[in-house]
Amino acid sequence: MFVKICGITSEEDALLAVAQGADAVGFVFAPSPRQVASALARDIARRLPPDVLTVGVFRNEAPARVVEICHFAGLRAAQLHGHESGEDCRYVRSRVGLVIKGFPAGSLELERFDDYHADIALIDSPSPGSGQVFDWSLAEGAPPNRRLLLAGGLTPDNVADAIHRVRPWGVDVSSGVESAPGRKDALKVSRFVANAKAAAPDSGGFDDLLDDPAAPFDWQRD
Repeated sequence: MFVKICGITSEEDALLAVAQGADAVGFVFAPSPRQVASALARDIARRLPPDVLTVGVFRNEAPARVVEICHFAGLRAAQLHGHESGEDCRYVRSRVGLVIKGFPAGSLELERFDDYHADIALIDSPSPGSGQVFDWSLAEGAPPNRRLLLAGGLTPDNVADAIHRVRPWGVDVSSGVESAPGRKDALKVSRFVANAKAAAPDSGGFDDLLDDPAAPFDWQRD
C-alpha cells in the first residue's frame, strides 16, 4: 500500500514520516495553514532518501509556476488540486515527470480522468483539504485499472476500513496524523502507516511509475 503523508512543514516531520515507512511526502503551496515556502521545501527534500516521492501540492496555480516551483525545490511530482484543465496537466507532466490529479468525491470529471494524462487520480472529500470523511461509495466512480489515491478524513483508526471498502492503490493523509495544523504526531503517523500497509501490503510503491526513481527528471532532454 502506497502511503503519502501530506502537509509537511518541517524537516523533523518529513524524516519522521520516512522513518515510519511513508512512500511519499507532500508540501502544500496553496493557501493553507500548512502552506510552505519553496525554499523550505527544497531544504527538506534535499535531506530525504531518493526512494521517497516528494510532491508539491497546488490549487489553480499557473502551470508554468507549478513547474518552476517543482524544479526549484527539487520535487519529483506535482499534485493538482483545483480546476486545472487536461492541457494544464499535460503541460506540467511533460516537465515535472509525474502528476497526481485531485478530484472531489462524486465529481463527474473523474470519469474523464484519462483526458488529464495524469499518473494518479486522487479522490478527496467534496471540500478538499478539509480533513472531512466522505461517503466512500462516491469513490466507486473511479476508472478501473488506474492508480487511485484515497484522501479525505483518513485517520489511523479508519484507514484500514477505507482500504477494504475502496481498494485504492494508495492513501493520503494530513490532518488525521497531526497534533496541531502543520505539526505531525509521531504516534499517529506510525499507526497510520502500519495500519495502511497491514490492510493491503502488496499494492506497491511508486518505483514502477518512473524508469529510475532515484534519478532526477530532466524535462529538457525531451
